[in-house]
Amino acid sequence: MPKLTKEQVLKKATEGGVELIDLQFTDYLGALKSCTIPLGQLADALENGKWFDGSSVEGFARIAESDMYLVPDPATYAVVPWRSCDGATARLICDVYSAEGEHFAGDPRYILKKAMAEAEEMGYICNCGPEYEFYMFPQDEKGRLELKSKGNGFYWTHAMDESYEIRKDIIAALEAFGIEVEASHYEAADRQHEIDFKYADALICADNALTLKYTVKNIANLYRYQATFMPKPIRGQAGSGMHTHFSLADKKTGQNLFYDDSDSYNLSPLAYQFMAGLMKYINEIVAVTNPIVNSYKRLTPGYEAPVYICWARKNRTALIRVPAIRGGATQATRFELRCPDPSNNPYLALAAMIKAGLQGVKEKMKVGKPVEEDVFEFDDTKLKKYYINSLPGSLRIAVELFDKSKIMKELFGEYTHGRYVATKMEEWEDYRLCVTPWEISRYLEDV
Repeated sequence: MPKLTKEQVLKKATEGGVELIDLQFTDYLGALKSCTIPLGQLADALENGKWFDGSSVEGFARIAESDMYLVPDPATYAVVPWRSCDGATARLICDVYSAEGEHFAGDPRYILKKAMAEAEEMGYICNCGPEYEFYMFPQDEKGRLELKSKGNGFYWTHAMDESYEIRKDIIAALEAFGIEVEASHYEAADRQHEIDFKYADALICADNALTLKYTVKNIANLYRYQATFMPKPIRGQAGSGMHTHFSLADKKTGQNLFYDDSDSYNLSPLAYQFMAGLMKYINEIVAVTNPIVNSYKRLTPGYEAPVYICWARKNRTALIRVPAIRGGATQATRFELRCPDPSNNPYLALAAMIKAGLQGVKEKMKVGKPVEEDVFEFDDTKLKKYYINSLPGSLRIAVELFDKSKIMKELFGEYTHGRYVATKMEEWEDYRLCVTPWEISRYLEDV
């Protein structure tokens, strides 16, 4: 889809009967924020930005530095499909600027642009393709959720039930936003779904991810369903992931630089270096790719969520999997990082993954041999034999590793890096001090 200019956006909005425009952005925790303006303010917003109080947004600024501006990206203009009757509403995704007219260093979209610029300086365009998994739970007449599941084993089921109709409407809405959906289906558990969209450069990919989550939640709500991207909403059932596919393309020709027909896995030395960077630095970035307490209840053996740091082609217990390419489709050469989950901020998560991968390229790292066996069956001796380490077992450990990371401090900037650490440690302490129903059931009578 061709990118729009400011003038084209104004023309489309005026001629399309748009009355309101949502100026969207995210805080660094991934929460979607929005400032709504009438059509009459659009020209000024496109030209000069829209002021807002940055101190009211999680992690953005101190009160003394609160004056900020939303600068709409014309390329993200779209009419919101489910709000197009009786005066349409459009949306624009925005960059955040300081009062001095500079990029705000803590804007997640800007942090991703920094990682992309680093790739471009090295001659690469980073293409990404995430697979989003989520649950949809019905609500009763009083709005109470029915957090029940019939278990696992529902993958690829073709049930013509209400959730199928919801997913049809979600896909139609995504396509109206200009997102090319490649597939959607039931996932492993009852009431769990997956939607995959076509790969794109990292910024478009993150914008699409933000739009997908926004769309899924709103369409589900129209049917009185609650959609959630929580990684592990039900104990004993499959968790929801955000498996992310990566490739690097030549910035001049667009040629996929991960392909090498002389390699048994059809991967180039560049691909292995990028993979090695992800494997070396994964524990320093997992607090961003898997950012909440609940994330680490998904990263446990038994549910095809990775725990151990290794790579393979067929082995879905590995951290990184290399999908086979078919019919000479060399442009499809890629690998898949399987640990991220959909609770993350897509801008920060993609930025962190790209930074780690590029570091592997800079350091000319190498990977070990692939592990095609079920790593969950390995004992400690075998793990040591293959030099296989594990992912952090809790948010606390992940944040401590992120806190010490030089490459993440460089990417985030000192202020945003420090705020992220402080906020996540507060989240961990809140969880640690919480007295849960499990504790009451287990100990109240017997202790």
